[in-house]
Amino acid sequence: MRPSAKPSVAKSPTTKSRRRVARAAPPKPYHHGDLRRVLIEAALQLIGEGGAEAVSVREAARRSGVSPGAPFRHFPSRDALIQAVAEEAQRRFRAEIEAALAAAPASDPLGRFRCLGLAYLRWAMRNPTHFEIISSRRLFDHDQSAAIASDNAELIALTEQTLAEAFAAGQLRSADLKQVQIAGRALVYGFARMNIDGHFTRWGVAGPEAERTAEAILDLFIEGIASRPRPA
Repeated sequence: MRPSAKPSVAKSPTTKSRRRVARAAPPKPYHHGDLRRVLIEAALQLIGEGGAEAVSVREAARRSGVSPGAPFRHFPSRDALIQAVAEEAQRRFRAEIEAALAAAPASDPLGRFRCLGLAYLRWAMRNPTHFEIISSRRLFDHDQSAAIASDNAELIALTEQTLAEAFAAGQLRSADLKQVQIAGRALVYGFARMNIDGHFTRWGVAGPEAERTAEAILDLFIEGIASRPRPA
C-alpha cells in the first residue's frame, strides 16, 4: 500500500503579506447616518466663513466627504440647500430666544420683553452671516418656507402677548401695542443690520463694545416705553 499523503496545511500569511493585502483592499464607501444634516452643517460653516455667496452644493458635498452627486437626492438645487440652511438658522435663533425667556421671571412681562430683545441682538451679533440669511429676502423667498413663516408668526405672537401682559400690569405708557412692537423690532433689526454692514467703526464702537452698546440702547428704549410713576 502507498503511504497516505499528508494533508496540506495552508500557511498563514506573513505580516508583510497581510499588510500588502490590506493596502490592496478597496476603501470602504463613506457612509453618513444623516447626510442631509451633515450637508446643512457644512453649508452653515461655509456661510460663516464667506457669506451665502460661498455656498454651493458641490462644496458642501466636498466638506461632507461625499461624491458631488450624493447631495442631490436631498437638495436638488442650491436654492433648496440655502432654504434648509435658513430653516436651521431660524431654529437656532428661536431656541436662543426661548432659552432667554425661560430664565426671565414670569411676574415681570416688561422684563421678559427686554430679555427677548436682548436675546435677538446677541444671537444676531454673534452669528451675523446666519442672521443675514434668515432676515434678507434677496437670498431666497422666505414665503416658500412653511417652517420659517410659522416660526416668525409664533415669535410675533409671543411678542404681542408679552407686551399685552406688560400693558395689563401697568408697565407701559402707550396703549398702542402695535406701534411699540414695530418700534422694538426696528431697533433690534436695525442694530443687527448696522453690525452686518460694518457701520460701528464710524461711530467709534469697537467690536467687543458692540454688545454692551446694544444692551444700553435697548435699555434706553425700554425706559422710553415704560410707564412713569404718578407724582404724589
